[in-house]
Amino acid sequence: MRIRRPTPTWRALRPGLLAALCSLAALIASDPSPARAALPPMVPRDLFFSFPERGGALLSPDGRTLSYLARSKAGRMNLWVRDLATGQERAITDDRAGNIFGAVWAPDGHHMLFPRDSNGDENYHLFSVDIATGQLRDLTPFLGVRSAMLLTDARHPREVLVGMNLRNRRVLDMYRVNLVTGAVTLDTENPGDVTEWQVDSSLTIRACVALDSTNSNTILRVRDSAHSPWRTLQEWPFMQSGFDRDQRLIGFSRDGSSLLVLSPLGSRTTRFISLDVKTGRQRDSLPADPRADVWCPFDFANEWSAPSLIRDPHTGAVQAYQVDYLKPEWKVLDPRLRPDFDALAKLHDGVLLHVSRDDADKRWVVAYYTDTGPYVYYLWDRTRQRAESLFVDVPELTQHQFAPMQTVTIKARDGLEIPTYLTLPVGVPAKNLPLIVHPHGGPWARDEWGFSPDVQLLANRGYAVIQPQFRGSTGFGQAYINASVHEMGPGAMTLDLADCVQWAVRQGIADSTRVAIYGGSYGGYVTLCGITFTPQVYSCAVDVVGPSNLRTLVGTFPPYWKARRKRWLLRMGDVVADSMWNQRISPLYHADQVRAPLLIGHGVNDPRVKIAESEAIAAALRKRNIPVTFAVYPDEGHGFTKPANNQDFYGRMEDFFAKYLHGRAESWKKVDGSSVELR
Repeated sequence: MRIRRPTPTWRALRPGLLAALCSLAALIASDPSPARAALPPMVPRDLFFSFPERGGALLSPDGRTLSYLARSKAGRMNLWVRDLATGQERAITDDRAGNIFGAVWAPDGHHMLFPRDSNGDENYHLFSVDIATGQLRDLTPFLGVRSAMLLTDARHPREVLVGMNLRNRRVLDMYRVNLVTGAVTLDTENPGDVTEWQVDSSLTIRACVALDSTNSNTILRVRDSAHSPWRTLQEWPFMQSGFDRDQRLIGFSRDGSSLLVLSPLGSRTTRFISLDVKTGRQRDSLPADPRADVWCPFDFANEWSAPSLIRDPHTGAVQAYQVDYLKPEWKVLDPRLRPDFDALAKLHDGVLLHVSRDDADKRWVVAYYTDTGPYVYYLWDRTRQRAESLFVDVPELTQHQFAPMQTVTIKARDGLEIPTYLTLPVGVPAKNLPLIVHPHGGPWARDEWGFSPDVQLLANRGYAVIQPQFRGSTGFGQAYINASVHEMGPGAMTLDLADCVQWAVRQGIADSTRVAIYGGSYGGYVTLCGITFTPQVYSCAVDVVGPSNLRTLVGTFPPYWKARRKRWLLRMGDVVADSMWNQRISPLYHADQVRAPLLIGHGVNDPRVKIAESEAIAAALRKRNIPVTFAVYPDEGHGFTKPANNQDFYGRMEDFFAKYLHGRAESWKKVDGSSVELR
């Protein structure tokens, strides 16, 4: 259960980070105590929760055109292109297309492709836009149908493959779409258990990943042609297979005889291996990092987490890739790329992201990000070893002081080391601060080092923010994920958070009487667990789209989650068959333990965690006279994407924390355009 991220370049675009600066005189001043007076000026809330000025820069296949997303005067994100020879820029979509949060170049270099859903329902359609004419086309124009898993190949510029649950709502079959005519034809049927597909150099689907419905083992299958039968290449036992949302199939060799795979087998952490397609035997491998998996940022277009890597455009060999323990770092394998990386390391002190390159591999677009400021984009000329500045995504961020994100490791009560991010407010001593525990969603996901809008908002208001990567978090090896099995509810996954609070108290950082917990999706669930199973720890809580009853959660999973349902039950425990276990780990059944006031936010169209989950816990707590504020957004889904709704909710959250933790706040005020309803 991840918060829905509406773009493959979420980290680069950061929806919710840009607006005109408000007058500081309009802000509500906090009391003039010496400690608070030392805090930097309050940053206006709408700076954090509006769309960026520009972002998501990509190179066209021929390297002549730069595409990017830009905010219109009306506040919507549109696609723009820039001719790199002349510098001329123009929009290729307008506000009528709705917000566009991420796009990719089609292999023909004449179209751009982007997904869009309806008010958070996650039934994404794949759209194309002709960069010359601006003609917009819905390539998957089927009501109630979801598209995902886009596959392309530069040698087949007129066609793409895209997954749709058109034939059967429970599975994503693969369809071949002609970009010129819009014709859609069924290419490969999903037998019901496939979660990932891969094509060879002829744009033929020849590999897939499936999940065994009986034991949730991961199965790699291959076939010799589009008309050949599937056969099992490898099978990975459930407890050794790691995170099933990481992309496993990276690609075939040019001759189709080997398959590059991101494998969890044979080492503590993931690594790249090459498998012989005929025998399944390992041909070669790259060494694993002992601390961390290969870094797989979330790819919205394909609904998986795709490895951050650079492959040789001719051979497909891995040239460089990133691993991420507490901060991403590059492993450069190809000596031909070493001069580029050495020069780029001197260009900026942030973390380098390789964003895109042209087909000739002469030009790159790169971005850098930090924990205290905006993303910056550059055009890198490999031949001249020269960088050209493109733009900063949120220029206004440079006018303010933000808090560095520290990395620490904290021991849980059973001795397990918990990788943790800690952000402390600037200007005041790190002593007896109000503390907010901010668990991530998933739970099989993780936080990342970098600029986080909600964390920086809270730090600016005077709160310390701690983000434990509790057991079950991804990126730290399969044993760390497996440490979470049957540990939800009152188990170690919740206790890890309490142990990190106690660490902060022992360090003198946190005031034990002013501790809150705030999270979304699984983070919302564990927020509810925190105030039910460890009620003595928290003074108040904020839950965004969190489930309160795991049995009803599983019962309302979207139909296309069928293949992963067994894996959920194996990790959490069978809450469907065992009602006693469900009652043990579901916060709804322990509402009588809650003492902390609660703020809830939920989107009506959420397909992952139905709004009934929040309605149930709100009713149970109100029955016991626990203060509950329940903010509902009819035009949102699993998380909030519209700036006005983010500004509304986080304004309410600021007031909520100021009331119970006594931090400072820019008071909530009515936000034009927000759909909020208080229930």
